[in-house]
Amino acid sequence: MNPCDLSLYAILDPEQTRGRDLATLADAAVRGGVSILQLRDKHAGTRAFVERARAVKTALAGRIPLIINDRVDVALAADADGVHVGREDMLPVDARRLIGPGRILGVTLKTSAEVAALDPAIVDYGCIGGVFPTASKDNPDAPVGLAGLARLRAEARASGLPVGAIAGITADTAGDVIAAGADGIAVISAIFTAEDVELAARRLHEIVDKARVRRG
Repeated sequence: MNPCDLSLYAILDPEQTRGRDLATLADAAVRGGVSILQLRDKHAGTRAFVERARAVKTALAGRIPLIINDRVDVALAADADGVHVGREDMLPVDARRLIGPGRILGVTLKTSAEVAALDPAIVDYGCIGGVFPTASKDNPDAPVGLAGLARLRAEARASGLPVGAIAGITADTAGDVIAAGADGIAVISAIFTAEDVELAARRLHEIVDKARVRRG
């Protein structure tokens, strides 16, 4: 298993940046305390996606891992640190075969069956979602809510993997998400649509840290 810190997992999507430069936003997010960053781009062509990934990786300068959403080819071309695959993406076992043992592989979780299928020999982390409604992604399934998050997180403990939570999480709900058992929060607009990205990340980082201390 490749170690990864999910405490503040930022997802950078060009559609949720208010038109600002991706590399600049990535740098600001790291300075604010983001622990891992995923680049997601559902509309860019392959060449453009690779170029963006390389620019973001340069901005991160090895301070935190860069994860690519879905696109194993882009992750390999840009020499990213890992890949995150969703429920409709490449199977985790196939993604692992392609990226090799040294890169991080994350998966999205929403059902007990998906949690039961977690294999620490293949996957490095899981992310439960969506927890709340969100406008950042089309999602035909109903949110699991805090109760569903708590249940799925409890089921996932047998895997020994870190498990975060995603979708609709804000500064107002981040503490509740950690209290429900998540090892961290994955956010998009709560950081990257803020006027001051570094400040927004720092506030979320503080909320997560305090909530983890309270939970014990």
